Amino acid sequence: MYFFSSPAWLITGLSSSLLLLSCSAPAQPSGATSTSHPVIGPDSTVVVAAGPQYDRGGIHRFFWGTHYRDLWKLPVRVPVFNLRTAVPGGLTPIKEGGSFQTKNLRLVDRKGREYVLRSVDKDATRALPEGLREGPIGRIMKDQTSVIHPYGAYIAAPLATAAGLYHTNPRLVYVADDPALGEFREEFGYALYLFEERPEGDQTTVASFGRSALVESSRKVFTNLLASSRYQVDARQYLRNRLFDMWLGDWSRREDQWRWASFPAQAGGTTYRAIPRDRDHAFFKFDDGLLTHMIGWVKTNYQSFHEKIRLADVEGLNRAALPMDKSLLAYLTREDFRQVADSLTVALSDDVIARALAVWPPEVRELSQAEFTRKLRARRAQLPAVANRFYELLARDIELPGTDEAERFVVESAGPDAVRVQLLRRTPQGDTLLHQRTFSAPETRSIKLFGLGGNDAFELRGEPTGRIRLSIYDGSGQDLIEASPAPLKRPASRLTIYESGDGNTLRVGKFKTEAYQPQAQEFDAAGWLLRHRLY
Repeated sequence: MYFFSSPAWLITGLSSSLLLLSCSAPAQPSGATSTSHPVIGPDSTVVVAAGPQYDRGGIHRFFWGTHYRDLWKLPVRVPVFNLRTAVPGGLTPIKEGGSFQTKNLRLVDRKGREYVLRSVDKDATRALPEGLREGPIGRIMKDQTSVIHPYGAYIAAPLATAAGLYHTNPRLVYVADDPALGEFREEFGYALYLFEERPEGDQTTVASFGRSALVESSRKVFTNLLASSRYQVDARQYLRNRLFDMWLGDWSRREDQWRWASFPAQAGGTTYRAIPRDRDHAFFKFDDGLLTHMIGWVKTNYQSFHEKIRLADVEGLNRAALPMDKSLLAYLTREDFRQVADSLTVALSDDVIARALAVWPPEVRELSQAEFTRKLRARRAQLPAVANRFYELLARDIELPGTDEAERFVVESAGPDAVRVQLLRRTPQGDTLLHQRTFSAPETRSIKLFGLGGNDAFELRGEPTGRIRLSIYDGSGQDLIEASPAPLKRPASRLTIYESGDGNTLRVGKFKTEAYQPQAQEFDAAGWLLRHRLY
């Protein structure tokens, strides 16, 4: 979870407001103590609130938002988690983890399958320098945990099932003073957690992970995608996930929020399908306070879960996932986006929404069911328009990478204002088409081709339109860049070759060439991983 992971924007410009309002943000509300714990009844349940400390008075709510404070302070009945009986044979805690804000405990069963306990409450102050954590800035950052619906993550699972998407299966539990926690007993006792499978390794027993024999991290998958074209991502399945994210208002979908189920493909290849994880930012509610509303003008990715998904806000809503989206959706057409949106809209019926909301505790349903029913139905109706806007944003500037193997890029005219790009795998037995797409000038203003490793070939056929800027980055290897059937005759401002000077052959006539000094090897595979914050 990365909310407030870089607090400089909050410190600058709002420090005076923090000092004025810090008196309204006590570390705990009156009546709360750090040593009181709910009584465990004979039926192994407790009645407990997720975060009573987030309750605030009217003045504080006016400036810093009402958010989901009424849900955080709401007592709900929750089963007590027992490590010995949670799964057949019990669970053993092995490792503490988590991001800046979420506290995690990794568990393993007797067959080696891994699970995780993820804290419902968060602590954004862990991203701050130690000296600021207990002051007014730290208190306000901790207070803003209330923007998250404490029980939102686990209604996403039945919705994802209906959408035909992979997902974890979180269960809301209360961890008491369990001796089976061992060395983690003091740190993890007496709190609410989501208990779920950890999507990693062999998941052949888990239907919601596609029963994949190997689930891998984004770092591993992107490394494979750049090593060989025999690794491919199911782009339409990933797009379906991304539209689902927007429906939920989940704006924090950066690379580490995903795992990937692998499946055998033709000719010994591998196809990856996305498994989203960590739904903490779904149903985000941020802009209902004066100061948080002002912050939202600057941090446009902090978008609240309203009935309407504003088309003007689609870009900000997807900023965190932009590098992945540009790479994984580059060859999908507007028609692909339309078909996926229409299919998803049909799958998310009124009955699906009602059944998903029914998994909430009765106390939560009473406060949230009517609001969420109304909003989810309204946002569903907008999915086709949102998908179209999403397509237009991604189509403006295109980046098409190869791999560290040998590929051939073919760029040819497809009409007065259109360019067709094909990507082929080069082998001694002949070339095999991997991807192709036609780009039109009204939608696309630039196309960048990245050879990365291997001895690649770039072939320009005919006279591609000058309305689309074309850039070729050769990468490593001895590459061939040529025009077919003859070199270009006109000065081609549309074409710039970024030539590394490592023995390439250029046969394209008149063109612009520029030498470059790659920063962090940005035009090879390691640099491509850097773009995705994975290197």
